[in-house]
Amino acid sequence: MLKKVQKVGIVCYPTYGGSGVVATELGMSLAKLGFEIHFISYRRPARLGIFQSNVFYHEVPSFEYPLFEFKPFDTALASKIVEVCLSENIQILHVHYAIPHATIAFLVREILKTKNIYLPIITTLHGTDITLVGVDPSFYPVVEFSINQSDGVTAVSEALAAQTYLTFDIKNKIKVIPNFIDFDRFYRKREEGLRRSFAKDEEKILIHISNFRKVKRIDDILKVFAIVKSKIPSKLLLVGDGPERVALTIMAKELNIERDVIFTGKQDSVEDLLAVSDCFLLTSDHESFGLAALEAMACEVPVVSTNAGGLREVNEDGFSGFTCNVGDIQALSDAVLKIILDQETLNQFKKNAKVQAQKFDIKIVLKEYIDYYNEIYNVDN
Repeated sequence: MLKKVQKVGIVCYPTYGGSGVVATELGMSLAKLGFEIHFISYRRPARLGIFQSNVFYHEVPSFEYPLFEFKPFDTALASKIVEVCLSENIQILHVHYAIPHATIAFLVREILKTKNIYLPIITTLHGTDITLVGVDPSFYPVVEFSINQSDGVTAVSEALAAQTYLTFDIKNKIKVIPNFIDFDRFYRKREEGLRRSFAKDEEKILIHISNFRKVKRIDDILKVFAIVKSKIPSKLLLVGDGPERVALTIMAKELNIERDVIFTGKQDSVEDLLAVSDCFLLTSDHESFGLAALEAMACEVPVVSTNAGGLREVNEDGFSGFTCNVGDIQALSDAVLKIILDQETLNQFKKNAKVQAQKFDIKIVLKEYIDYYNEIYNVDN
């Protein structure tokens, strides 16, 4: 008889990045279905509320000692995971982002073996742990080893799975389970007052949300917006913050669009800003999935993006928006104008965006994770 997993340990970064958001939303959604979820991190995950039934947070302690120039976080995390697994009878450990979590999970499993306990590990690959950090020679052999030692491996897109096989000598089968969207949170709200605080009735609102890093190519968004604005009255919302912020402010002035570009800073409730927007822009060099684009589509905002990485799996070209080659400013501008110049066309793209987003409904993806948990758990037990 198959055993069913009920107690899951989740290890993730607690920040606003895609991996932390996905891990947190996954855990909270599983808890609503009756699973007992234990988050283990050095800080409470960004989207984890103060209290929710069946959700427990275990903080990794900070350790100070004059001998250590750098705090031995990896060791502290491994010790905390062992402690939680023993005290809470965790059945499966799900680690998000390979570095260093997959390696630490392997160490934890070996420690628990000495106590005659076998803890199955699932590693979820999110993107830069493979495409950027993982390929660094300093990490490469450890990342490859840790992925191969995991009992189960998932990737958030077919593109990322293919890139992983191409980059590393992976023996494990990688199961693709996409990121997901919670329609209880992300939907088109009526926010007329908020919209008028950004734009006049006749103006269109374009939006971009990110961590403002070079890979996002936000300078391309400013160039696109300058062209779009010359054709139709519009505003651009840039939501987030990061190392490119100052340079973008300067560039907006050079393009003479600074009065129409609004830097909102980091925002928790991005769904409110999406609800007043007409088109979402994502011009990245690489995206393993494109969670921000999916959140936009759930709020009925069509997307104009590059065709890099997993974006083609999320944004269906000609249906939920358009995909263009990286750096093709004219094609990106033309795509935006195709969507927003005619209100009837815009309305159709908005409807299509929601239809496309529904393919990634959390209710569908949750079942895939639950089935995979049970599959891996029963292989190893």
